[in-house]
Amino acid sequence: MIAYVKGKVFEYGEDYIIVDNMGIGYIIYMPIQDIEKVKKVDNEVTVHTYHYVREDQQLLYGFYNKEALSLFKNLIGVSGVGPKAGLSILSTVSPSDFILAVISGDEKTISKAPGIGKKSAQRIILELRDKFKKLNIETPLPLLELGSEKEDISKIADATEGLMALGYTKQEAVKTLSQIDNDLSIEDMLKEALKLLMRG
Repeated sequence: MIAYVKGKVFEYGEDYIIVDNMGIGYIIYMPIQDIEKVKKVDNEVTVHTYHYVREDQQLLYGFYNKEALSLFKNLIGVSGVGPKAGLSILSTVSPSDFILAVISGDEKTISKAPGIGKKSAQRIILELRDKFKKLNIETPLPLLELGSEKEDISKIADATEGLMALGYTKQEAVKTLSQIDNDLSIEDMLKEALKLLMRG
């Protein structure tokens, strides 16, 4: 199995790059935002990869960091979600927004990805929500910009449910809470969120 590829980028495609490693070109399919990050690297790049092997093909899926790779592995572990669908999601939704969408049950954000319908989004939430909330070692916590501690995620989830109980949608709650310091107590987070929501 190929864990990573290190070398200079030989070519950029819409959803892939070709990395030259000792005269061998590796085609690596990547999320769009990761390709943009790679473009900013002047010299050699290190791409963390998932080696997908089937009887009729072998493909490399690559990511700018290990956390994104871990998230991808969680995604393709969901029933009915293959590498192509996983890449589609991570090319449409940022890793931190995806994690927050799963925790808050925001299926609309996930279903924005091409090829991901409502039922697939619901299945992803069903199978990953508890896993992300427990924050086990496989969960890519550093990607969650709102915080990487168990207490932070619990507070965000509780605050989201609190706003929904007041009549706001999941989308409104998630978007508003992303603008608030997660070091605050749940009560203060809700107060700040309500101020922002009332401003429109």
